[in-house]
Amino acid sequence: MKTRFNRFLFLLVLLTTFTALAAPKPKLKKTPLAGGITLGVPEGFTPLPDEGIAAKFPAPRKPLAVFSDRAGRVDLSVAQKETPFGSGDYGLLLKIYKASIQNMYTKVTFLTEDIRTINKRDFIVLEFTSEVADTRRNSNLAPIRKYQLVQYAIEGKTLTVFTFNAPAEEQARWQPTAQAVMQSISMK
Repeated sequence: MKTRFNRFLFLLVLLTTFTALAAPKPKLKKTPLAGGITLGVPEGFTPLPDEGIAAKFPAPRKPLAVFSDRAGRVDLSVAQKETPFGSGDYGLLLKIYKASIQNMYTKVTFLTEDIRTINKRDFIVLEFTSEVADTRRNSNLAPIRKYQLVQYAIEGKTLTVFTFNAPAEEQARWQPTAQAVMQSISMK
């Protein structure tokens, strides 16, 4: 009985491995941005014009770049701001950013919370699904659910934030693309 189970488990692992290897890799276009940043932008994504950025990302500081899919439901953004922290503070910043994300949403489920080296640069990586519920009385609005992959890097006194977000119900479709985009980031 144990041998059958072990065989079954082995075949299951083998099948999963082959399926993962056979999955097509997302097609990315190497795109240079200001400040020596290069990243792979998914095929079919286009840059948002200034008025589109202002409507979708209302903030005092405009993102460095925003790319959206054809339907405008999935976004890739790059933003920069000054920071008093240095690259030696990544452990502390991971905790701060995680707590900040938890305070922004009604519910958060973290899939990844890590510090990783990508293309010879350290990044804080937070991958999660979030939900914002309308808590007003007599509200019948459905919660807004998102899948997000966010990476933070510090260079000098500048914090660069890379964010990929998609509707949570499309996570399975977009997660491999988001991960490929984040692996493609190069900062000089």
